[in-house]
Amino acid sequence: MTAPDPERARPRSALRAQAPVVATVAVGGGAGATARYAATLWWPTPAGGFPWTILWVNAVGCALMGVLMVAVTEWRTAHPLVRPFLGTGVLGGFTTFSAYAVDVRGLFEDGRPTAALLHLAVTPLTALAAVWAATAATRRALLGRPAGGGAR
Repeated sequence: MTAPDPERARPRSALRAQAPVVATVAVGGGAGATARYAATLWWPTPAGGFPWTILWVNAVGCALMGVLMVAVTEWRTAHPLVRPFLGTGVLGGFTTFSAYAVDVRGLFEDGRPTAALLHLAVTPLTALAAVWAATAATRRALLGRPAGGGAR
């Protein structure tokens, strides 16, 4: 057996190295965005109504991110593409803080500043609370320890 010739060895191009990750994120993002779109079709915001669907989509998506992060970083070793697919792709495509911003603007434009400010404040607080609660519950369920506590 001969040693590889360093003159002939070519470094793997950045495009070639990142292509599987980019493709995985794209596929997951398509699935997540489709699920979000389906949620807005199933529970549309009526004219003059509060955009509950986007608020709950963001809360559920953030909770699932908390579960995922504990599962793949603290509980089990996952395939290197699981996190980009589920975290960045599916859940990144499912949650939508851009639609939330558009909803807030629409509420202001409709002359409903109270609802707009409520949405502006409640959505990020709900999302953060969902991540925290899901992370704590997942740690307790999978690892038997409270959030932020101790070594494995």
